Amino acid sequence: MKVIKSIDEALATMGEDLGVSRWVEVDQSLINSFAEVTRDHQWIHVDVAKAERESPYGATIAHGFLTLSLIPGVSKDNYRIENSKMGINYGLNKVRFLSPVRAGTRIRVRSHLVDAAQVAADTVNLIVRHTVEIEGADKPAAVADLIARFVF
Repeated sequence: MKVIKSIDEALATMGEDLGVSRWVEVDQSLINSFAEVTRDHQWIHVDVAKAERESPYGATIAHGFLTLSLIPGVSKDNYRIENSKMGINYGLNKVRFLSPVRAGTRIRVRSHLVDAAQVAADTVNLIVRHTVEIEGADKPAAVADLIARFVF
C-alpha cells in the first residue's frame, strides 16, 4: 500500500503503481441491493433463472455502475492519503466496461497514479487509473481514470 502524505509526495509519485486490493465477491445479494438503490431491475442483473437460460453469460451480471461504484472502497487497500483535510471524487476522465462480472465471482482493483496536478496552494488532483480485475479472467471488467481531489 502506498501512503501519500503531502502534495509534494503526490507529485513525486506520478507514474507509480499504488497497489492491488484484496479479492471481493460480487454476489447476487449485492447485485440485487444495487438494483434496489438505483431502480435498475433489468433482468440480466436480477432474474437468475432467465439469465441462466437466455443470457450469453449463463448467469446474472453486475451492473457496470455497480462495478464502478466499488472502486473507491476497494481501492482503499491500495493507497491512502494522510494529512489531508478533505478528499472528494472530482470526476472521471475515461471509463470502459470490458468484461461482465458474473454473480458469484470475485474482483480486485489495481491502481496506478497516472497524473498529479497541484490546482491551488493546498489542493492536488490525482488521476488514478483503476483496473478492475476478475479472478481467473484474462480481460479486466473495467478500467476507469478517476480524479480525486485532496485539500491539505
